[in-house]
Amino acid sequence: MVKRSEKSNVGFYNMFWLFIFGSIFGWLCEVLYSWLIYGVFINHSALVIGPFNVCYGICACALTFLLYRFKDRGNISLFLISFFLGSILEYIMSWGMELVLGFSAWNYSNRFLNINGRVCLIMSCLWGLLGIVWIKYIYPLIAKFINRMPKNMGRRLMIILVIFLILDTALTISAVIRAKEYDRGIKPSNSYERFLDRTFNKAYLYNMFNNSWSK
Repeated sequence: MVKRSEKSNVGFYNMFWLFIFGSIFGWLCEVLYSWLIYGVFINHSALVIGPFNVCYGICACALTFLLYRFKDRGNISLFLISFFLGSILEYIMSWGMELVLGFSAWNYSNRFLNINGRVCLIMSCLWGLLGIVWIKYIYPLIAKFINRMPKNMGRRLMIILVIFLILDTALTISAVIRAKEYDRGIKPSNSYERFLDRTFNKAYLYNMFNNSWSK
């Protein structure tokens, strides 16, 4: 029988806050990596406002939902399960991003044993290791923090953030569409498009998506 505390871990409230933590944590990791390796700041957010790398947020929820039942298994089993699940998730997210925005923010075509440039062996291995670290060490700490949050405050913040993320997503999509129009020499036709040209323009998106958006 599933305990009440374990069953509640996959509820919408917990999954939402797990998504937020995963998105911010993933953004921070990517920013630190770029700073340490290349010495430059790259805004690895998937949305134009806020430090939200939603790919990591989605993976945090998916890995938790799929791996939680295997949390007591050995590291080898967890590695293999996460290896395949993470690879499938990454492939689907790359395809989905290309379907919605017209591009994918990553391309592994030059990596060893890649599949359509969307996944590759080294990243799949990293997924395997991440699954072990996530479900055994990181997730339990985040779950404790979420459970200690005042529920009323947490629900109110959740509603605000859901509305904000929906608007942020719509703004991101329109910014990408407008940037591509700008590249084709199409002039802005209204004040909203002029606002996008001044703020979330080609240079801004280039820093976010590492030039992938313009392909």
